Formats: sequence, C-alpha cells, structure tokens
Amino acid sequence: MSIYNCKVKTMNNNEVSISDYKGKVLLIVNTATRCGFTKQYNDLQELYSSYKDKGFEILDFPCNQFAQQAPETNNAIHDFCTLNFGIKFEQFAKIDVNGKDEIELYTLLKKQKKGLLGSRIKWNFTKFLVDSHGNVVARYSPNCAIEKIELEIKNLLSK
Repeated sequence: MSIYNCKVKTMNNNEVSISDYKGKVLLIVNTATRCGFTKQYNDLQELYSSYKDKGFEILDFPCNQFAQQAPETNNAIHDFCTLNFGIKFEQFAKIDVNGKDEIELYTLLKKQKKGLLGSRIKWNFTKFLVDSHGNVVARYSPNCAIEKIELEIKNLLSK
C-alpha cells in the first residue's frame, strides 16, 4: 500500500487524501507547541519558503503523545504557529503516531523507515522525507541538523 492511499484530517476535520500531494517532495513531521524542539518551526518555515515553488511541501501533524506537549485544540495550535513562527505550510488535525490509535499514514511511514527504537516514534519533531513518487527515503530524529535535511531535499527536487 502507498502513502497516497491514506486519508488524513485537516485542522478543520475535513478528510483529504495524501494523493493530493502526488508528484511533490514531502517532509512529514509530528510536532508539538510546548516542546524544546518547537523552535524548529522557524527552520521548517524557512525550508518551505525556499522550496515550495519547486515542488516541496511540509505536512505538519501535531501530536500530544509525548509528555502532553501539544494540549491545545487544532485551532489554538494553528494560531500559535502562525503568530509565533509565521508558518504557511499545511497543518493537519492532531494525531497519534504510536499505538492503537495511530493513523494509517504513520503506520506506513514507520514501516518503510525504522528508527533507533524500531518503528516506534521516539519524540516530537521526528521527520520523514518522501520523494515525488511516494517513497519514504529518509527518517530524521528530532535533533538532526536542518542543513542535512535540506541537502537531501535539494537532491530530490533536482531529479
């Protein structure tokens, strides 16, 4: 099964298909508003601004599974991110990335690229890089340098 078969919910709880992003390079991230890594929103927005016109998208999935660091409603999370970080990339409804309630998209992402804990997501701001054909090409820990991720994004966009 391809990630393009997955459906997800927007911040307003409307269902959309990941196939809407077919042909684009994707960086899929589980985020939180009260995490030590929350400042990465600045780096993510810079990446998005630099490459959005070249076929790149960031898909932001807030997650409250790690120390309850995203307790707000979907709208409050969106307001926080736009006010504090000026984000313009797509934010989706809050999800679970591990366990019995994890969304199908994350089940597939984790199956294609395991991390240090196997398939389990360890913390907020874990990132998956997906090529324009829907293949997961990399998984990055929350503390991975954004420059490393950017190099791979550039490489994928040049193909």
